[in-house]
Amino acid sequence: MSSPSRGARPSAVARTDALVILQARMGSSRLPGKVLATLGSRTILAQCVERLLAARVGEVVVATTTRPEDEAIVAEAARAGVAVVRGPVEDVLGRFVDTAAGWTGPYVVRATADNPLVDVECASRLLRLLDAGADYAVEEGLPIGAAVEAMRSEVLREAGELACSAYDREHVTPFIRQSGDRFAVRCAPAPIELRRPSLRLTIDTREDLQYVRSLVDEAGDEPLIPLGTVIALADRSSGWAGVA
Repeated sequence: MSSPSRGARPSAVARTDALVILQARMGSSRLPGKVLATLGSRTILAQCVERLLAARVGEVVVATTTRPEDEAIVAEAARAGVAVVRGPVEDVLGRFVDTAAGWTGPYVVRATADNPLVDVECASRLLRLLDAGADYAVEEGLPIGAAVEAMRSEVLREAGELACSAYDREHVTPFIRQSGDRFAVRCAPAPIELRRPSLRLTIDTREDLQYVRSLVDEAGDEPLIPLGTVIALADRSSGWAGVA
């Protein structure tokens, strides 16, 4: 795995108290196999892993399904140097709980493998909110696909026990976010220079993939391109000016 020495701004102090769970599967309905599509010289999954490792908040584990096609994800995760836990297809919350079953640290960070340009610094900012007493934290205003979520490990496990609806099970965190009477939920504004809520950097469609590829190619095929650089390139190509 490459060192985060070029293009990234890693956290000032490395942490080891978070388990970063990256959910990934080949069976996307709109763009099957997208997580193993290439982005520059690497796959999207490898790009996601490298950026999450560069956050330096703890171990990264890929959570995929038991379906045969996801053997390809197991192999790619091995090439990227991270472990894999396999679990239910639709019950993604259950998959997260299974992945964190042996984790004794205080925090879990959730990331998804269709977001290859997450802000490297986001996880550290969220963990500071958990340090200050939040049970769950997310930032608002980042480009679509540039954020991660963070929560206390016991909150993830409690959600796994209590969440009943198929929607809550599939999307992992809605039960937590909608239970403000039970959990201390913190939705914090993103740093002002990174606020572009209308900018789409997630990959759900072939058009999304082509657009993100164009940004990565223009930035020089560096896996740790700072989010600010990505935003500047997107702004320049669209003629956008000002702060959202």
